Amino acid sequence: MSTKQTEQAALVTKSRHGLWWVPSLAFLGAIPFIVAQSLSSVLYKNLGVSNAEITFYTSLLYLPWVIKPLWSPLVDIFKTKRFWVILTQMLIGASLFALSLSLHTSHFFFISLAVLWLIAFASSTHDVAADGFYMLGLAPSERASFIGVRSMFYRIANVIGGGIPTLASDSLFTYTGSWAATWTIVFQVLAFILIALALYHLWALPKPADDKSILEVHGKQVSLDEVMREFFATFRAFFAKKDIGIALAFILLFRLGESQALKVVSLFMLDPRAKGGLGLSNHDFGLAYSIVGISFLTLGGLLGGWLISRFGLRKMLWPMMAAVHLPNLAFLFLAYAQPESLSVIAAALAVEQFGYGFGFTAFLMILMMIADGPLKTSHYALCTGFMAAGMMIPGMFSGMLSNYFGYPHFFLWVCVCTIPGFILTAWIKVDADYGKKETQ
Repeated sequence: MSTKQTEQAALVTKSRHGLWWVPSLAFLGAIPFIVAQSLSSVLYKNLGVSNAEITFYTSLLYLPWVIKPLWSPLVDIFKTKRFWVILTQMLIGASLFALSLSLHTSHFFFISLAVLWLIAFASSTHDVAADGFYMLGLAPSERASFIGVRSMFYRIANVIGGGIPTLASDSLFTYTGSWAATWTIVFQVLAFILIALALYHLWALPKPADDKSILEVHGKQVSLDEVMREFFATFRAFFAKKDIGIALAFILLFRLGESQALKVVSLFMLDPRAKGGLGLSNHDFGLAYSIVGISFLTLGGLLGGWLISRFGLRKMLWPMMAAVHLPNLAFLFLAYAQPESLSVIAAALAVEQFGYGFGFTAFLMILMMIADGPLKTSHYALCTGFMAAGMMIPGMFSGMLSNYFGYPHFFLWVCVCTIPGFILTAWIKVDADYGKKETQ
C-alpha cells in the first residue's frame, strides 16, 4: 500500500464505524426508488388510472437514472459528497410529504407525477453521492465486507418500504374509506422515516478528510473548460472500449422481457379475474410479491454471488442467464391457469424471484467487467444508465401491449422477448477466472 493510501486508510479509520451509517444509508437510498417504481403502480391502480397510463408514465420515471451520468460530475465539482447525501435525503422526505398532499387535488395524477419526478431526480443524485461516499467513508479493507450489508439493507427496505405499506393499505382503507386518504397516511409515514434518518445522518455520517469538491481541491482555480474536457473525455473513453457495440446491445436488450413484465405484473395480480387478472387484494399482493418474492430474490442473489466467487463468472454464465429468463414461465402459468390459491401464486412468484435474483448477479458482474479500467466509477454509472434505458423504453408500452394481447398472450410475448438476451450472451467474452475469489 502506498504512503498516500495508508494515510487515507488511517483518516477513514478514525471516523465513525461503518455499522453506524452504512445500513441506514443503504436502507434510505432504496426507499425513493421503491416509491417511484413499485408503490406508484399500486397507488394509481387503486385510484382508477388505466394500465396503459400507469405503465407509460411510471416507466418514464426511470429517466433520471438513465441520464444521471450527465449531471453526476456536478456532485464532484460542487460541495462534498456528505452535503449532497444529506441535501437529497431531506428533499426526498419533503417530496414524499408533498406527494401525500397531491392526492387530494382535482388533478392528482399529473401533480403527483410531477412530485414523483422530483423524487426520482433527487434519488438518482443521492445514488451518485452515496456511491462516492461509501468509497470515502470506509477504509479500503472494509469496502468488500460492507457490500453484503448494503445489499441486505436494500432488500429490507423493499420489504419495509414496499411490502408492508402495500400489505397494510387494505386495513387502512377499511379505516379511512378512501384510497387517497389511505395512501396519504402511507406516504406521510415514509416521509417521517426518511426525514428522521436524514437528521440521524447529520450526526452519524463521518466527515472523511478526502471528501472535498473539485473546486476545493484546486483552490477554486479550476476552469469550466477543464471540467468539461474531463467530462467529455470520460464519454470518449467509454465508447472507445473494445466491442462496446456488443456490450451496449447486451445491456439494452438483456432485460427486454423483464422490463415489460415488471411494469405489468402488479397490475395483473390486482386486476379482477373477469379482466384476466388474479383478483388479489393489496394485502395478498404485498404478502406474495413484496414479502415472499423479495425474500427469495435475496436468497437467489446470495447463492449467485457465492457460486461466482467459487467457480468464476465464465463457468456460471449460462446457468445464471437461463435462471434469469426461464422463470418468466411462472408468469405465463399464472396468467393461463389463474390459480385461486394464494400459496400456489406465492410459490410461483418465489420460483421466479429466486431465479431472477440468482441470475441477475451475473448481469451485474458483466456490467462491472464492461466498466473496468481507469475510469471504472464513471463508466459503471454509464452502464447503469443504459441499463435503466433498457428498462424504461419497453416498459412504457407494456401496459398498452397487455391490453392488446390480454395477460396470457402478453406473458407469452415476454418469454419471446428473452431470446435476444440468450443470443447476446453468446457474444460476451469472459476471462476464465473473472469474479473467482483468489485462494491463498
